[in-house]
Amino acid sequence: MIDKKDIAEKRSEEWREILRKTIKAKDRASVDRVHMNELDADYRSSNIEEVNMGLTAEQAQSEASRCLDCIDPTCMTGCPVENNIPSFVKHIEAGNFLLAAKVLKESNSLPAVCGRVCPQERQCEAKCIYTQKMGKDAVAIGYLERFAADYEQLHGASDESVEIQKNGSKIAVVGSGPAGLSFANDMAKLGYELTIFEALHEIGGVLKYGIPEFRLPNNIVDIEINNLRKMGVEFVTDCIIGRTLSYDDLHEMGFKAIFVASGAGLPRFMNIPGENLNGVMSSNEYLTRVNLMHAASADSDTPVYFGKNVAIIGAGNTAMDAVRTARRLGAEKAMIVYRRSEEEMPARLEEVKHAEEEGVEFLTLHNPIRYEGDEKGRVKSMILQQMQLGEPDESGRRSPIEISGATIEIPVDLVIVSVGVSPNPLIPSSIDGLKVSKWGTIIVNQANMQTDVQDIFAGGDIVRGGATVILAMGDGRKAAANMHQYLTEKSDT
Repeated sequence: MIDKKDIAEKRSEEWREILRKTIKAKDRASVDRVHMNELDADYRSSNIEEVNMGLTAEQAQSEASRCLDCIDPTCMTGCPVENNIPSFVKHIEAGNFLLAAKVLKESNSLPAVCGRVCPQERQCEAKCIYTQKMGKDAVAIGYLERFAADYEQLHGASDESVEIQKNGSKIAVVGSGPAGLSFANDMAKLGYELTIFEALHEIGGVLKYGIPEFRLPNNIVDIEINNLRKMGVEFVTDCIIGRTLSYDDLHEMGFKAIFVASGAGLPRFMNIPGENLNGVMSSNEYLTRVNLMHAASADSDTPVYFGKNVAIIGAGNTAMDAVRTARRLGAEKAMIVYRRSEEEMPARLEEVKHAEEEGVEFLTLHNPIRYEGDEKGRVKSMILQQMQLGEPDESGRRSPIEISGATIEIPVDLVIVSVGVSPNPLIPSSIDGLKVSKWGTIIVNQANMQTDVQDIFAGGDIVRGGATVILAMGDGRKAAANMHQYLTEKSDT
C-alpha cells in the first residue's frame, strides 16, 4: 500500500533541496567576476615581463565558487579540446588545486599555455550560463585554467619520466606548434613512439616565435614541452620535412604514419606601391626575429630596425603582439591601422585593452594605399585611405567602403604588415597525391583529419589557414584518436 504521508515528505524534501540550490545560485550570481592582477602599464611597456600576474589562491577559489553546477554544462561545448570544465573548477573551489590540474591534463597537454592565450571569451566562457541566460560576466574559466596549471608547475611537477607501455609503432610529427604537441601528447599516452621534426632551432612553433614573452613566457612553454619529453617524445630541430627528409625517408626510418602540423608561416601582403621599401616587413618576420632570434639585442646577428614612428597594418592578436613589441623597443608612436572600426577588430578584447593602456594609437577606418620612400629607399610615410562601414560581408562584419578623395599622409619609419598568413607550400608540393585547396591548405576529411594519402593526417593552420592555438590543439586531439583507429584497424587486417 502506498504511504501518501511518506510521498509528501519526500516531495517536501525535494523542494527544500531545490530551494537550497536556488538560494545558493543567487548567492553565487551576486559575486563579481575576478579581475586579473596586472603589471602597471607604464612599467611593463618598457620590458618583456609577463603582463598578467595570475590569481591568488583566494581569488581562484572565490571565482570558482561562482560556478552554478549546471546540470547541462554548456561551457564544455565551447572547448575544442573538451576540457572537463565543471570538474576542474569544482576542485579549485574545494582547494584541490593539484587535482584540478590533473583533470585538465587528461584532455589538454598545454593548460598553462591555453590559460594565457586562448580566446575563452569566444569559446567556453561564451557558453557559460551567466552569459547565455543571465547577461552577466561568465566564470573566468581561462584564469582558473592558468591558475591550476601554474600551481602544478610550482608545487606538483616531477622530474621522473612517465612510465607508458610502448606498442612498438613509430609516428612522425611535422611541426612542434600547438597542433603537433597536442597530437603527440595523446599518441604518446596510447603507447606510440613519437618523433617531432621542427624546421627551426627552437621547439614550440608559433608559441615561441609568434607570441611575445610579455604574453606567454618561454619558460612556461618549455615546462609543458618537457612534460612530453618525460613521456618519451623525441624532438629533432633544424629539420625541414620535404627538404632535409622526404616522405620516403620517413618510411625508410620506420615511421608508420605522419601527422603534418607545419602551420602557416607564409606572410601575406597587400600588393600596394611601396611594400618593397626598406622598413616594410611582415609581422611574422618581425616577431620571429625579435622573439626567436633575439633581434632586439645589441649583439644580435640579425638585428631589427626599432623605429620611432611604427605602423602595424591589421588588428588581430598578431598585430597587437607586434605593436606592443614595438612600444617595448622604444617606439615613440606605435599605431594600429585598421580598415574597419574597433568593434570589428578580431583581436581579443584583453589584448586591445592592454595595447591602449600601453599608449598604442588606433587609426580605425583607415587603409594604406601606398608607402612613400626617401632617397635611400627607406619608408618615410604612408598614404591612408579613409573608410566608412557599409553592409555586413560574408563573415558578418560590416564591409569597409572608401570615402572618395579622403586620404591622409602620416610619417612612419617602420611598417609591419599583419593581414594574415598562408601555409608554406613545401610539404604539400613534396608529397605526391596530397591534395591542397586554392588557398594552399592541405585538404583533409574533417571527420577524422585524414588526407587522401592514407597514412598522412594533418591539422592546425596547415589545414585551417591562420587560426587559434586551441583550435589547432583540437585538431591534434581529433587526428590522434583517428590515426590510432586507422592503425589499429590496419594491423588487424
